[in-house]
Amino acid sequence: MTNKLLFLLFLATFGLGGCKSVIAPPGNANPPNVILIMADDMGYECLSSNGSLSYQTPVLDQIAAKGIRFTNCIAQPLCTPSRVKIMTGQYNFRNYENFGYLNPNQPTFGQFMKKAGYATAIAGKWQLNGLSFELAGYQDNKRPHHFGFDEYCLWQLTQDRKAGERFANPLIEQNGQLLERDENAYGPDIFANYVIDFITRNKEKPFFIYYPMVLVHNPFVPTPDSDAWTDLKTRSKQDTTYFKDMVAYTDKIVGRIQQHLQKLGLEENTILLFTGDNGTNRAIVSKTQDGPIYGFKGNTTLAGTHVPFIASWPAKIKKGKIHDGLISFSDFYPTLAALVGQKVDSDGQSFLPLLNGASYQSPETLMVHYDPRWGKEVNAFRNLFAQTTKYKLYQDGKMYDLHKDPLEQSPLQQQELTDNLLAIRQQLQSVLDQAPRWE
Repeated sequence: MTNKLLFLLFLATFGLGGCKSVIAPPGNANPPNVILIMADDMGYECLSSNGSLSYQTPVLDQIAAKGIRFTNCIAQPLCTPSRVKIMTGQYNFRNYENFGYLNPNQPTFGQFMKKAGYATAIAGKWQLNGLSFELAGYQDNKRPHHFGFDEYCLWQLTQDRKAGERFANPLIEQNGQLLERDENAYGPDIFANYVIDFITRNKEKPFFIYYPMVLVHNPFVPTPDSDAWTDLKTRSKQDTTYFKDMVAYTDKIVGRIQQHLQKLGLEENTILLFTGDNGTNRAIVSKTQDGPIYGFKGNTTLAGTHVPFIASWPAKIKKGKIHDGLISFSDFYPTLAALVGQKVDSDGQSFLPLLNGASYQSPETLMVHYDPRWGKEVNAFRNLFAQTTKYKLYQDGKMYDLHKDPLEQSPLQQQELTDNLLAIRQQLQSVLDQAPRWE
């Protein structure tokens, strides 16, 4: 009998007296652990398994080869819009109020995972207290607890980035305390170490870890594996050439977490999800099997919204597969809710059957409502669109063939719209009609 089954039997027998029962779908006597990792500013083209020639990501590639590699995961084009959406399962017009902010009145996946009896933790980038605009509660260091996380280790919780960066000599808050600054410390290592320690301390019960990484966001600086790291004078030197090192270090960290799961015998029943919050920074050009990809974070073209997504659950996913159907950032929330048997309101669709090895039909369309609320440059791309895997329609009526024109330079002309394309256009328009429009 496994430790987790003994744990569940204990809860069933002694469930009163303050213990929480684990809510799980029928037949799921051994609830899986869940680790959701989200890289910062990493577009689809950054994984070698997705065709990259500029970067090597052997750990993520191996996970994808044995799990599920998704080819059509669509995020919001900017960080906070994506983070609010993935945590709550809602279109941005419902709850995205300001950049760097999530209103405390919003329910998150942390809350229902905690309610279901999971030990919960968040590590990495927070940036949801409203620091930039000093919104109500922006100095509240208990906000992660409110959103359902038992523990946290975070950058930009109550301290703005002007007070301290995320990489060398980072400024990090951990469970109510500011960590002592250390010029030899590297922020991503601190977060990874915390995640690994949390896994160790909670190995006998189900845990949920949300790890929004600080990599690979600019400033593009050396990692501990870069030659320039050895000298304090060059450790914070900014250069796009270090982006490659940052991608490699992201892969290395995922490998450390995977190896620790293997060491503790937890990998088999752990769902590991890896994605990115939006497209790659505009300063980065990546070579791929299909030619160069120019990063376009903040923009609503595929270069701003198309992100990597891989999933692993060895207990259920026995053979690697590729899923070409649409996945929206609103889908993660209902998927986790379904995993623990909770009903939630969401604009997304659960893809849990896909992880379970059951039949699954992706939605034919998805919608992105995008109002950056951050800076004149990205605000220029404020927009509303709906898409299939091949076609995309904006609120101004422009329609694009994403396979032939991924940069969206030439909208389809009226004479090109066959009866089939007119039917697709009407389908996409009906999706757009569900959202508020801008003049």
